[in-house]
Amino acid sequence: MSANVTVRGSDDVTATEPTALAQDRTVPVDRTVAVVGTGTMGQGIAQVALVAGHPVRLYDSAPGRAAEAVAALTARLDRLVEKGRLDATAREAAVGRLHAAEDLAELADAALVVEAIVELLPVKQQLFADLEKVVGDDTVLATNTSSLSVTAIAGGLRLPGRFVGLHFFNPAPLLPLVEVVSGFATDADVATRAYGTMKAWGKTPVRCADTPGFIVNRIARPFYAEALRVYEEGAADPATIDAALRDCGGFKMGPFELTDLIGQDVNEAVTRSVWESFYQDPKFTPSLAQRRLVESGRLGRKTGQGWFSYAEGAERPAPHTAEPAEAPAKIVVRGDLGPAEPLVGLFEEAGIKVRRKGGPGYIALPGGGRLCPADGETAFEYYNDEIIYFDLALDYARASRIVLSTGDRTAPETLREAAGLFQALGKQVSVIGDVPGMIVARTVAMLADLAADAVDRGVATAEDVDTAMRLGVNYPAGPLEWAAKVGHRPTVGLLRELHERYPTGRYAPSVGLVRRAYAEDAEDSR
Repeated sequence: MSANVTVRGSDDVTATEPTALAQDRTVPVDRTVAVVGTGTMGQGIAQVALVAGHPVRLYDSAPGRAAEAVAALTARLDRLVEKGRLDATAREAAVGRLHAAEDLAELADAALVVEAIVELLPVKQQLFADLEKVVGDDTVLATNTSSLSVTAIAGGLRLPGRFVGLHFFNPAPLLPLVEVVSGFATDADVATRAYGTMKAWGKTPVRCADTPGFIVNRIARPFYAEALRVYEEGAADPATIDAALRDCGGFKMGPFELTDLIGQDVNEAVTRSVWESFYQDPKFTPSLAQRRLVESGRLGRKTGQGWFSYAEGAERPAPHTAEPAEAPAKIVVRGDLGPAEPLVGLFEEAGIKVRRKGGPGYIALPGGGRLCPADGETAFEYYNDEIIYFDLALDYARASRIVLSTGDRTAPETLREAAGLFQALGKQVSVIGDVPGMIVARTVAMLADLAADAVDRGVATAEDVDTAMRLGVNYPAGPLEWAAKVGHRPTVGLLRELHERYPTGRYAPSVGLVRRAYAEDAEDSR
């Protein structure tokens, strides 16, 4: 293999796969790292570089702002010493390497310049044009943009090959992920040096081509979008949807509480930016409900009101939780339940008698109802049957909540049987409206679909995609790892059922995901 292999995807961008030898290349620790922009992110990046041992120079176009940032960073280092996380001698050395710059010319000797200023393309382009007149030709120029094209920012540079994206996650000193983004003109050597430098700084870098949203902001859209879609259809309230994804899906936070934390305006702007960058692809369509929330000024925690109230003394709405019900003494499990198969052993451990029979994969309740894993269909489509769907769980043994959906034809007694069955396992039960694909199952399927599509278009490797989603947004599992666990065939099947019910293209499975399903079938048949 050559020292650097260039992979070009259909997004018309470039990613690199350097060899182990090339990965050792870094910006030398004795060379200066300059950070332009002294907001929260700029200070965080400067702290990471400083603690890694580099001389660091801070610059801000606002007079006096760089000196204020140096003082703030010094105070941060003092707090680290107080908490025992930094040696006092190391603190003294770091402070001695930290300087404010009053003019761009003072960055002339920097080996790496990282920009963390306002997300406006013309402003960033002008900054780097000015920097190029000051720094040497071997200086690596980097942007921390989260939403703009790395290629476009570098487009007017004399040497665009030395330009790269370094997308840190906030707070930069704490979160390990850095997306190393290669623009269309980025030299493989430069991407390799940036990657190696991030590793040397103690970060977990992932390589990514210059695509809208990069890895994390591109693939994460369904986590918010599917929850909003379920809400817009009136199937469940925000508190219940959040609880489903937390307690059943294993996510650390639900999408409504998370967007309140991020800021509804920020989250909606990222969604809209990705959607527009993909020429309004329906897979990325923004939510009208979220737009109305932003227009009303209810931006989340920072305004005291978003999906939830953050006023003093305000109580968070509780998720819908079913009343206790008696569990059936016995059930019949027809066929294979797929990823829900572990439930069989859990039922038996709870003292429920289980009889196995062949069939299409569902649980037959004593009263005649059928309890089915979420597959993209709806209960109302079964005219003569009492159908109840249950949602996907990351781990059915550890899940503290199970979500059920039912149609109008299902008798209350049948629903109580289903609720009691899961309550016998120590689970809380939430009942939502008859929505295809439920909540967790459709979210995971869409995340897997966008992840597979990104890999097949050369945006990043499968390993880097899963790593980015685990570390960047704290997902309990990478979407490709999760799809493999669920099974690509069932995932494709669920998306096709959703596509049949919402024929907009939003849920049409990607060619790459379908290819994985066929490969899985071929492997199983051997």
